[in-house]
Amino acid sequence: MQPKLNRLLRALAREGLEVTYDGRLYSVRLQADANAPPAEVLLPPDLPVEGKAFQQLAHLAALKHPSGGEVLRVRATPDFHPGDSGVAIGSVLHTRGLVVPGAVGTDINCGMRLHVADLSVDDFLARRDAFVERMKGHYFFGTRDVAMSSRASTALLRDGIPGWLLETLDAPLGCARDADLKQLDAEVERIHLGGVLRGNPDWAPEALTREGVVRDAGLATIGGGNHFVEVQRVEAVEDRARAWAWGVREGQLAFMIHSGSRDVGKHVGVAWRDRTRKAWPHGAPFPDSGILPLADETLVSQYLEAEATAANYAFLNRLLLAELLRQTLRELFGDVEAPLVYDVPHNLTLPYEGGWLARKGACPAAAEQPVIIPGSMGATSFLMVGCGDARALESASHGAGRARSRFSLSRAGADQSEAALGLKGVDCISLREERRVEEAPAAYKPIRPVVDSQVEAGIVREVARLSPLLTFKA
Repeated sequence: MQPKLNRLLRALAREGLEVTYDGRLYSVRLQADANAPPAEVLLPPDLPVEGKAFQQLAHLAALKHPSGGEVLRVRATPDFHPGDSGVAIGSVLHTRGLVVPGAVGTDINCGMRLHVADLSVDDFLARRDAFVERMKGHYFFGTRDVAMSSRASTALLRDGIPGWLLETLDAPLGCARDADLKQLDAEVERIHLGGVLRGNPDWAPEALTREGVVRDAGLATIGGGNHFVEVQRVEAVEDRARAWAWGVREGQLAFMIHSGSRDVGKHVGVAWRDRTRKAWPHGAPFPDSGILPLADETLVSQYLEAEATAANYAFLNRLLLAELLRQTLRELFGDVEAPLVYDVPHNLTLPYEGGWLARKGACPAAAEQPVIIPGSMGATSFLMVGCGDARALESASHGAGRARSRFSLSRAGADQSEAALGLKGVDCISLREERRVEEAPAAYKPIRPVVDSQVEAGIVREVARLSPLLTFKA
C-alpha cells in the first residue's frame, strides 16, 4: 500500500494539491492557498481515489467572497466522487457569512424514504407481476391520479407537508382520497425537520400556484440518474431494541425511495445560479472553480427561502411515491399497514453552529437520528443510527458512490453482459435499457467498506440490513 500511496500523493501534488493520509482520513488543500482550511475525506485504503473529486473539494474549501464571510470546514463522506457542477458528491460545507447555492445544486432535498410492511416476502412475490404492472402504470405511464387544490399546493410550498395535509384533510383530491390521511399526519414526526422548511410560493414555477385544481406532472415521479424505488426484504437486524422501537422486524417486506424536487429544484437551482453570478461584485475576478458564494444578507435569506420551497415539494414527492406503492399493496393484499420508518434529505443548507451547513449527496447523522444508506440495486442497503460525530459535521454517506461513469458503462465496446455489469439475478423494472446499464451494480463502489469505515469512525451504528427484491428505475 505505501508505494502506491506515495505515487498517488506525488501525482496529486503535481496537480497543485497538498495531500496527507493517515490510513483513514485524507487531508486536502490547494498548494496555492495555505490559509484555506484543509478538506477532510474519510476513505478506507481499499477504495479508489479520484483526483478530480479532491480538486473539487480543495477548491470548495478555498472559496472566498470579496465582501467577507468564510469557509470554516469541508468534509467528504467515503462515497464521494466528482460532481458535474464542480462540487464533489458527498461534500459537506460549513460556512459563516456565506451561503453557496452550488454546494446544494439543482436536486434540492434529494433524499431517502423507508417503509416496512406487515406482509411476507413470499406472499408479495406470489403476486409480483400484478404489483409490477400496476406500479409501472403509476410511475412510468401516468396512470397515477395526483391532484390537489391551489390552496393545498400553495400551503405545501410555504409550509411543507403539514401545510399540504391541513388543506388536503378538508378536500382530498386524486390519490389523496384513497390515502389514510390520519396515518400520514401521524407519520409527519418521522420526516426529518417535520417535513417543513419556511418557503415562499413566489419562488416556484407559476403552474403550481394557479387557481383551480393543480395537476403537476412531476409529483410522484422517480426522476433519472441514481434515483429509484426499491422493494426489499429486511435481511438482518443488528440493534434489536432500536429496530423494535422503529417498527423494523427481520424478514419484513420493506420499500425504499430515493428522489427529490424534480423540476421545481431545477427551476430554483438554475435561477439562483444565474442570480448568484449577477450578484458577484463588479470587477472582482470569478473563482477559478466557477463556484460562487452569496454574502449579502438579503440575497442569502432569499436563496434559503427559495431552496426551502423546492425542499417542501421534494418531501411531498417522496410521500406520494410511497403512498402510491402503499395503496397498491392494499389493493392486492388487503389492509397492509406499511408504516414510515424515516424520511431524510441529502441536499440542503441548514443552520449549524452560528453558520450554515450545506450537504450535497450526504445524509444528516445527528445523534439518535435514523440514517438510510442505500446500496446499488444488486447490493444490501443499510438502516443506521447517527452518532452526532462533530468531526464528520454530523454527516454520513448517502450511498456507496459511483466507481464508473455512465459514459464508461454505455460507450461502444464496453462489456455489457449481465455478469460484467453485476445484473445477474437483479430484478430491475425500467422502460429504458440504458438505465439498467448506467445504474448497474458494477457502476458503484462496494457498499460494505463505505459503511464499515463510518461505523469505525463513530459516525453511525448499524441497525438493520435490507436486501433488494426488485427496483424501479425511470
